[in-house]
Amino acid sequence: QVQLVESGGGLVQAGGSLRLSCAASGRTFRRYAMGWFRQAPGKAREFVAAISWSGGSTDYVDSVKGRFTISRDNAKNTVYLQMNSLKPEDTAVYYCAAELVSYSGSYSNTAGEYDYWGQGTQVTVSS
Repeated sequence: QVQLVESGGGLVQAGGSLRLSCAASGRTFRRYAMGWFRQAPGKAREFVAAISWSGGSTDYVDSVKGRFTISRDNAKNTVYLQMNSLKPEDTAVYYCAAELVSYSGSYSNTAGEYDYWGQGTQVTVSS
């Protein structure tokens, strides 16, 4: 079992920045690829970013490329999402998720592949 707790959400003006954190406890963090997803009101949950358990491979949805950066610190069992140049359309509840993988470079951009989820943190970007 893996427990995930997100933090760092809040209200920010367009063009501003936030850094989300996701602290993991339980089983060995290193064996898990990590992902960030988001869900806006009335919309389906959307992939945002993913990182392999080695940290060497990352992926982003096109709408956040160049603005968001995913990273992880395996010593601290924590994954981060640095969000810059925020836009009102980034407003959503952001969830982190963990996927048990067999290879250090593996990750998924599909929600169904993830095994554990956090409770979410609200990000609101005002125009």
